Amino acid sequence: MDSAVDIEDLTNPVLTRAQRDTLEQVESLPVDLDPGTLIAEAVEKTGLENFGSGDFRTRLDAYAGAVEVDTGATNLNRLILHNRIVRLLSQRLLLTDLLRRYPEINEIEIDRPIIVVGLPRSGTTHLVNLIASDARRRALPYWESQEPFVLRGEGPGVDGVDPRFARSAAEHESAKTMTPLLQAMHDRFPQAIEEEVELLDLDFASYVLEWHGRVPQWRDFYLGLNQDEHYAYLRTILKALTFLRGPRRWVLKSPQHCEQLGPLMRTFPDATVAFTHRDPVAVIQSAVTMLAYGDRVRRKKIDPEALVEYWIDRVERLLRACARDRELVDSGSSIDISFHQLNGNEMSILETLYAYNGTPLSPQARAAFRGYLDDNPRGKHGRLRYDLQGHFGRSPSEVRSRFGFYFDRFDVREDA
Repeated sequence: MDSAVDIEDLTNPVLTRAQRDTLEQVESLPVDLDPGTLIAEAVEKTGLENFGSGDFRTRLDAYAGAVEVDTGATNLNRLILHNRIVRLLSQRLLLTDLLRRYPEINEIEIDRPIIVVGLPRSGTTHLVNLIASDARRRALPYWESQEPFVLRGEGPGVDGVDPRFARSAAEHESAKTMTPLLQAMHDRFPQAIEEEVELLDLDFASYVLEWHGRVPQWRDFYLGLNQDEHYAYLRTILKALTFLRGPRRWVLKSPQHCEQLGPLMRTFPDATVAFTHRDPVAVIQSAVTMLAYGDRVRRKKIDPEALVEYWIDRVERLLRACARDRELVDSGSSIDISFHQLNGNEMSILETLYAYNGTPLSPQARAAFRGYLDDNPRGKHGRLRYDLQGHFGRSPSEVRSRFGFYFDRFDVREDA
């Protein structure tokens, strides 16, 4: 029996009472995106003033400026992004202070990480969560990705719960109310393993803002950055997180790495890399459906044609860079995994990956992997039915025609 869910109001949403009430409550709130104001708020929040290298200011200006000119955003989304920027600035202050107090952090090595590189919706989340079930691995849970460093004077409550986790849990419950079907698309519950692109954003140097708004000027600015500098900053953050809560052997993942393989490998030269590959049509229709669904509260009006055109182009840029630079990663320390291999063949993939990484696949790790696979079957939170033609006016064959270079380069099957 087909239990897939259709979102009949995807591009012309019918809002719930809770959604309408929330949008109305924040509509008249002033949202100040002036960089100087944002900096002042972060300083007041943390009681700190040293942001480290001052070169971040140019990137902050571009970041906040892109949000400012996105006139199609709801005031709720502007407020969310305002709060995001203040949080990023606050975390930057806290990191700088931590490094000042504990300079030995800089001596920590990030040894032989496993890094999952692939498009959104291509199995990266499944694979990184699977690897993270090995207790010897250090991973980045969502709650920690949002607030890597604790505010001074803030500690666990009487219940022993980290206040950062509690805030993340409360936000997750709110998100389920505002966009309940996101669980079936990409459930960011607090313990879920998240992308380190969230950490790169502390340096205002990642592509993640593109997922929050219509910010083509930020995309162009980001693509012009020297990412070696920013991946080095990421490595410093990972050192600090290792210092605070080990172990040292990380598992990482981000789609952004597809177009930054040079900086990635120069920063983590002993990494073992797992590339995931999937039919770009399946990736795009999944991504734009997820984005359009979230846009019911982020955007004043949904523009499905512009949305799909942006992400067809964006995915093509990511994949062309990946195909161009794939050889920068040595074949003896990397594997290519097709999406169709990730359903039932995970253990053999992990055996190869761990062998390349020089890490024994212990009985305990095998048991953990089996447990994760048993507890997390595909479609655990339900399944959506996608309609690229009906919702976005594009046929799969039309979109797929843009990606012949990718099908020629990798073992990819049509699955949309």
